[in-house]
Amino acid sequence: MSMFCLSPGHAQTPAPSEQPAPPAVAPAPAASETPAVGTAEAAPTPVQTTPAPTPPMQTAPAPAAPAAANKLPHNLSPWGMFMAADIVVKAVMVGLAAASLGTWIIWLAKSVELTLARRRLRRGIAGILAAEDLADAAATVGDARDTAAVMVLEAADEVRVSSGIIAHTDGNGVNERVTSRLSRIEAAAGRRMTIGTGMLATVGATAPFVGLFGTVWGIMNAFIGISESQTTNLAVVAPGIAEALLATAIGLVAAIPAVIIYNVFARSIAGYRQLLADASAGVERLVSRELDFRRVPVALSRAAE
Repeated sequence: MSMFCLSPGHAQTPAPSEQPAPPAVAPAPAASETPAVGTAEAAPTPVQTTPAPTPPMQTAPAPAAPAAANKLPHNLSPWGMFMAADIVVKAVMVGLAAASLGTWIIWLAKSVELTLARRRLRRGIAGILAAEDLADAAATVGDARDTAAVMVLEAADEVRVSSGIIAHTDGNGVNERVTSRLSRIEAAAGRRMTIGTGMLATVGATAPFVGLFGTVWGIMNAFIGISESQTTNLAVVAPGIAEALLATAIGLVAAIPAVIIYNVFARSIAGYRQLLADASAGVERLVSRELDFRRVPVALSRAAE
């Protein structure tokens, strides 16, 4: 019985020895403290990364300023803007400048030509009106090469060629042939005076639009430059737009004088044509008088018979 009593005592002794479970619970708080430390260390991490992006954002625009400053032209005079313009805008400006130069050359040449032609024609008309017959007028003009002299010589030649049939006709055919010759001379003289005025009309009508094309092209390039430089600074944008507007200015400089000079020449040529008509009418009167003088003896001889 005592043995059986000892056995239960021995059976109970291992039970208290199996209670080292509390040490297993002891590491649990250590594990619970580990995440606490981790959270305490994770907190400063976003605080340190927040100011990190700030310095690059402040230093990024710094290099752009000298790059934009280097693109600024040093000379904003008309010649400087021309040299800095695009090749297409330069071609437009050169063409308009050449058209303007041609306009002033035509103005100078046609002014001298019209002045001298009117002076010679007035002198010829005075000689025609002062002559008594066609032979007298031909002797007065001599070998002059002005239009009035050519009219007199052509009329005298037609009368000479038709002299064999003048006595047998009423002279209407001779008058018609003389009028035909004079009208051709008058038309040729008028066409000769209009040479060069067509260019004035063309320049006056197209120069503003050509200049506008250069301006549109230049502004397109200016906007492309704005997109490439990524800046809207007026100091960077204004030079390109000024270069483009220079093309329109040159177009107007070429067009306005061309239109004015063309209108002046149109009135002057109209007055010159009127003088040609006066000279032609004077020659026709001389021819008619010549034909009447040649028919008078024939009429008197027939009356005597």
